[in-house]
Amino acid sequence: MAAGIRGVLPEDVAEMVSACRVLVVGAGGIGCELLKNLVLTGFQDIVLVDLDTIDVSNLNRQFLFHKKHVGKSKAQVAKESALRFNPNAKIDARHDSITNLEYNREFYMQFTLVMNALDNKAARNHVNRMCLAADVPLIESGSGGYLGQVSVIKKGLTECYECAPQQAQKSYPGCTIRNTPSEPIHCIVWAKHLFNQLFGEEDPDQDVSPDTADPEASGDAGQASMNSDKPNDGLTSMERTSTRTWAESTDYNAQKLFKKLFHDDIKYLLSMDKLWTKRRPPVPLVWENLPQEEDLEQSQESIVLHDQKQLSIKDCFSMFKDSLESIKQLYKERGELMWDKDEDAAMDFVTCTSNIRAYIFGIARNTRFDIKSMAGNIIPAIATTNAIVAGLVVMEALKVLAGHIDKCKMVFLYRTVNDKNKLFLTCSLDKPNPKCYVCASKPEATIKLNLSTTTVKTLEDRILKQEFGMIAPDVEIEDGRASILISSEEGETEDNNFKMLSNFMRSGVQLKADDFLQNYQLTINITDCDTLPDGVEFEVVSRSADTAPQPEQSSEDLKDESQPGTSRNGIQTSNSSNTNGNGQAPDDDDDDEEIIMLDDEDKTESTSKIPVSKKRKLSSEDLVSTAASSSTPAKKAKMAQLNQQDDEEDLVVLDD
Repeated sequence: MAAGIRGVLPEDVAEMVSACRVLVVGAGGIGCELLKNLVLTGFQDIVLVDLDTIDVSNLNRQFLFHKKHVGKSKAQVAKESALRFNPNAKIDARHDSITNLEYNREFYMQFTLVMNALDNKAARNHVNRMCLAADVPLIESGSGGYLGQVSVIKKGLTECYECAPQQAQKSYPGCTIRNTPSEPIHCIVWAKHLFNQLFGEEDPDQDVSPDTADPEASGDAGQASMNSDKPNDGLTSMERTSTRTWAESTDYNAQKLFKKLFHDDIKYLLSMDKLWTKRRPPVPLVWENLPQEEDLEQSQESIVLHDQKQLSIKDCFSMFKDSLESIKQLYKERGELMWDKDEDAAMDFVTCTSNIRAYIFGIARNTRFDIKSMAGNIIPAIATTNAIVAGLVVMEALKVLAGHIDKCKMVFLYRTVNDKNKLFLTCSLDKPNPKCYVCASKPEATIKLNLSTTTVKTLEDRILKQEFGMIAPDVEIEDGRASILISSEEGETEDNNFKMLSNFMRSGVQLKADDFLQNYQLTINITDCDTLPDGVEFEVVSRSADTAPQPEQSSEDLKDESQPGTSRNGIQTSNSSNTNGNGQAPDDDDDDEEIIMLDDEDKTESTSKIPVSKKRKLSSEDLVSTAASSSTPAKKAKMAQLNQQDDEEDLVVLDD
């Protein structure tokens, strides 16, 4: 191993490599390459966490896996394969979700370094916040096609992952789309693939069904469902036929298509029991017995536009039949179709099928308007990009262990060499953003919304969870009585879900949102506004209370202030001026994959002074009195202008 060969690494660094304990989150494309690099470099104590199982589509780029491993835990198989490179390494492989409660602040504090090899922004945000809470350095990485990016996140020295606004993820792993969707966008991409399979240009990589024709791909998976439900209409036959060929043979019969997509395929997925040991299993739907839901029409204001109404399963069912019939006629007239968001029938088809699939997997459904805006592109993953990125991660890790965080860089990998004949672009790490709603000393945000048309559920799902990345928020109204508006305890405040915020508050009220899992607290100032643009539910007008401009410091001042020392994780700190992360990012920094660092140094101190008040649930008598008594003016903060990002260079993580 490299750490054991004299001269390869400095002696002190080699010792730290052998002695340190590191956490690797993700065992996909980058994760496999990273784990191999770590054990070959001499890292001896590694904890690996990944929730996914191996899919056939992974084998072309995740080289620790082979055909015999399909259906098995990625973390466990990656461990077994990596140990062949270094049998002396100690690898603790965990087939689990990194967001589980057991992975708390104390869990992260046991590590010298954390390395992310994740495929989604939500998990990145979570690990970012946990590393901040535990004061552990984090190395972020991502790839998309020929593009890649690596950066170091260190508390108090660099930006956190959420310091700058990030674009929504634009591409997703195929196995997640087909087997284990967990976000609305996964269902939307699946629905677009389904449209292409039925009416557009067929692409084997966009197959929407589990691979029932390859029994080895999932071992015994599906056998029980095959035995219990004898195929009588070709829907579950082991004979391989394309989705379109079968659909055409049924003349695009709505009932048969519904049964295949939302019942038979789901039952097959359920038989893959390994997928559901840590996940909520999907629920198959029956054409003749659709679930009965509360009439959403009655719970929505009459002024809500058609495209912005929440759709029930009954609504989606009707839309499915109507849109399928319309598209079938277009297909007969024009031949092969291309999905177009401005084609009503095509848009309706994706809306209803994605919402039905979301219901099956327990995922939040979206309005037609939201689905239209969320549809994105898929970029193929490239093995060599992952290998380069993983190598860069280890190089940055060695700098961190050597105490040279001042020498760490944000590294961009481009698809072609630049005018200086270089494939890489490096830049110094930026300082923490004082207006970041995560790592500021007093995280605070001001939200403009219409209190009369915004529900409590919208506040929870769209604002707290999607916009601010919380996992299980608790929300109190700062009315002097610690009244609970939203509780993470199941069933405690569900009666509030579809009530308008105007029932509980008025403009100027402050909300305190806590996510105890992430050790994260955010103060939200609510401003009532009935002049938002059409289709805009809310607007974040300012972030963080730390809005006062900070004085510029010269490099000499920074050098004088930097003092050598050792952190509690055993990592030496440097006295270079760059330890403060005072550098400029390139103009084409990537929004989605920008690596940033959580600065919570002052936050811990300030939050410890907040008095703990006893929470109580809002009663019906409080509805009017709370609104009347809440007169705290909304705090205004100036929003710093962020550099324009180059859309062409957006990095999208593809690997699962």
